[in-house]
Amino acid sequence: MSRENIATVVKIIESLTDAQQQQLIEHLRKYIRDIKNKNADLEDELQWDQSFQKTQSKLVAAAKLAKQQIAQGQAQPMDYEQL
Repeated sequence: MSRENIATVVKIIESLTDAQQQQLIEHLRKYIRDIKNKNADLEDELQWDQSFQKTQSKLVAAAKLAKQQIAQGQAQPMDYEQL
């Protein structure tokens, strides 16, 4: 933000009453916190997408192998206790 813009914002804030300034500060804090949370959520989503893209071909290959083994009668029931 340019110095002129900062100076303008400061003048606007200074023209408010103390109570209004306090309300504005609380609003800005909440607004900035929400923006940071949204950015963190977007970063998490991108990270999941990247991780999935890295493993997608392996998942497809594992699914094809499982289907092939089932068709050939070589599949064994999954033991959930060993997971």
